[in-house]
Formats: sequence, structure tokens, C-alpha cells
Amino acid sequence: MSFDFNYDTDTWVQFFQDKWLILVIALVVLLLVVRVVKTVVKWLLVVAILAGVVVYSGYSLEDVKSIGTKVADSVKQEAIAAMAGEAKDATFTYNDDGTFTVSTKNLELNGTPGDGEVKVSFRGTSLGTWKIDATIQSLIDQAKKNV
Repeated sequence: MSFDFNYDTDTWVQFFQDKWLILVIALVVLLLVVRVVKTVVKWLLVVAILAGVVVYSGYSLEDVKSIGTKVADSVKQEAIAAMAGEAKDATFTYNDDGTFTVSTKNLELNGTPGDGEVKVSFRGTSLGTWKIDATIQSLIDQAKKNV
């Protein structure tokens, strides 16, 4: 996974040389916040500190959004690759509430028969609700055959 920040290595080295003290202080504050604060406020403080460092470094909100989009796309591609590779080991289960679950080593799909969408979890992390496409349908079909 690589990010295109439109900066070369020399720019990064210069940035770290110029701003090392601020970055170290931010890291120490983050570590203290994570260890001391035990509530949701902790994560709000972490996000605020990280946002401050990002703004201080000169990134725009669009740069940060594009990084988030690239990470999300990368995780989605990993999940799709896992669907193809783990189909032979997939299990299909009908749940008591009328829904179904398809499980593999890294994936879990939850849906309702006849519905065009499933909730996708990859390595325990929810990736949201996806429309059932050919890849997802083939995983569901293979899981039914594996029963």
C-alpha cells in the first residue's frame, strides 16, 4: 500500500528535521492521553491531536480525505481477494431470525435471503453494507455447497 503525497523523500526528511520537537511532543501527549484517559473523550483528544499535527504539517483536508479513500479501497480489494481465495472453506448458516451468515477465516457476510445487500466484516472489522455482486454471490453459492 503506498500513498502519493506529492512530496519527495527530501521534503519529508527536511520536514522531520524542522519539526521534530513538535512531533515528539505530540507523540508524548498522545501516549499520555491513551494511558490516562479511559473514555470516549480519549479518542476525541487523539483525533484532535492528530488533526493538529496534520494541519501543522501542511496537509489539506482533501489530502487527508484522499488518504482515507485509498486505505478504504485497499481494504475493500483485500476483502474481495479473500472472498475469492477462501470460498472453498466458507460456511453457510441460517440464523433463527431468518437471516444468513457466510463465514470464512477472514470474512463474515450477514444478509437476508432475497435482499440485494449484505453486511461485510473483514478480519473482525465492519466494512459496511455492500450490494451483492458476482463475487459475493459466488461466495454465497459456494458456502451453500460446502454445507
